[in-house]
Amino acid sequence: MPPSPWVAHFLASAPPGGRVLDVACGTGRHTRLALGRGLVVTAIDRDTSRLGELSQRTDVEIITADLEDGSTFPLTGRKFDAVIMTNYLWRPLLPALCAAVAPDGLLICETFARGHEALGRPSNPDFLLKPNELAEVAMGAGLVVMAFEQVRQDEPWPRIVQRIAAVGPAHPWVAAPPSRSSL
Repeated sequence: MPPSPWVAHFLASAPPGGRVLDVACGTGRHTRLALGRGLVVTAIDRDTSRLGELSQRTDVEIITADLEDGSTFPLTGRKFDAVIMTNYLWRPLLPALCAAVAPDGLLICETFARGHEALGRPSNPDFLLKPNELAEVAMGAGLVVMAFEQVRQDEPWPRIVQRIAAVGPAHPWVAAPPSRSSL
């Protein structure tokens, strides 16, 4: 599966050489995207066996951890220029992800929302965002929402998603939001 256009769009603003956290990284599609843009990546997932050749790279830190087992978030206290999470939701983790965004960093999320249950899995409401949930979590953590959508997306498969790009309070976009054409 190719990288999410939403992630690709906003990740383009990460500073050269910046540090990126790819949460529930899966096969590493966004890790590879970030690396291709000259970023340094920390990729975390319960199963990191699908990352293949990435384990040999010096610009990737791979962490194998079950983020849902009740343990403390393994990256507590670390800050990233960009935090990415797609197609994954574990609500107890959301505050830690917001806290991992550097004061001038960026949060990029895109995952399933209510209404998706009519289209397929996941269908359990525990894994579907409530209306405006990502925006409320981000703002509650002191992040500034730059872009937010709750939409039906038909490519690469039909799904209902909620997605957000939010920045820390010291991010340049807080003082001067970019125009749509500059992204």
